[in-house]
Amino acid sequence: MRIIQLYKKAYSGLSLNSWYLSLVILINRAGTMVVPFMTIYCTQKLHFSITQAGVIMGLFGAGSITGAFIGGKVVDRRGFYDVQVGSLLSAGLLFILLGYQTGFAAICSCVFVLSLCNDAFRPANSTAVAHYSTSENKTRSYSLNRLAINLGWSVGGALGGFLAAHNYQLLFWVDGATNILSGLLLLKIIPRAKSFKAKETVETSEMGSSPYRDGVYLLFILLVVLFAFCFFQMFTMQPVFYKTQWHFRETTIGWLMALNGLMVAFIEMILVHHLEGKRHPLRYICFGVLLTSLSLTLVNWLPSTVVVAIVVMVGASFGEMFAMPFMNAFWVIRTNSHNRGQYAALYTMAWSTAQVLAPLVASQIIMYAGFTTLWWVLGATCLTASAGFYILYKTRFQKQLVTVAVK
Repeated sequence: MRIIQLYKKAYSGLSLNSWYLSLVILINRAGTMVVPFMTIYCTQKLHFSITQAGVIMGLFGAGSITGAFIGGKVVDRRGFYDVQVGSLLSAGLLFILLGYQTGFAAICSCVFVLSLCNDAFRPANSTAVAHYSTSENKTRSYSLNRLAINLGWSVGGALGGFLAAHNYQLLFWVDGATNILSGLLLLKIIPRAKSFKAKETVETSEMGSSPYRDGVYLLFILLVVLFAFCFFQMFTMQPVFYKTQWHFRETTIGWLMALNGLMVAFIEMILVHHLEGKRHPLRYICFGVLLTSLSLTLVNWLPSTVVVAIVVMVGASFGEMFAMPFMNAFWVIRTNSHNRGQYAALYTMAWSTAQVLAPLVASQIIMYAGFTTLWWVLGATCLTASAGFYILYKTRFQKQLVTVAVK
């Protein structure tokens, strides 16, 4: 009974449109299965080299950077609603088209355009979440959005593993169809937003009209890139590692990714509800990134079994739950309604940059030094990022909190 009450408190007070938006995301992400299996598809089915697969995955990131930048600009000028709809519908068609490409150049071109269209959605969606929430429930609104993403991811990962074991072509059709369906659903159930919220002001004296002149935010973004570079390996190179080094089947890999989504879906909201407002977001971020560092290196210490892979995923999932919701909380409080799209775009671009670097750099490390070296490098990179978040907190925000306490 107490658990039910915890969930009730965690989810209470959120707007109806926040729930609708999360439903759209849930359907969209339930079909997310091309990207997680793209590296295996390229190397095992199309017989590309690991370097070629790394280039293709890097182009997903390059398109994402371009799409996020364009999407953020358009959102601040024209609003978030049409950007979301256009992104979902166009990406759906392009996912289906991608499934029919077999040449390296054709796949590279299609992947870049697809990712551009697909990730213009992300700054628009982040802005929409803020629009439909209040200052008291913004972090929980973003966590609800992440719950939908990860619950959908768990379905997509498990179903994707099953489909990949039978016919990779189905991955592209399902991913495309769910994109189109979610775009049509958004048009049906969420009314067009007429305007931005009025009379919103910037909350700290350090912030200006542009994220590109916000020094603290730029340092934060750099640290996010380092963390995201490591985090993406769980869905790009780690599946290849499990397939080629530990000889797991695609269905097993799919269930491991589903475990990540299920954990985030059922634990994160309770965790955020319990932690929100008790400490500065950067402290939770620091701990989450540190936990991720430890988790990524466990495969170098422990034997090659499914149990170990589960332990690795559980640790990384808790790292994600401590870090990512509070990353959203940090960037949102530095914005107002007139620059939120650009702040969201730069945050998206940080993840997209990591999406470019992660497969490209990792594939080179694997080729010249092997997977063992890769996991040590990732652990060290995450450790560096964790230290950076801690130093940022100690030098820029701890004194502010002490001043407030004294007053």
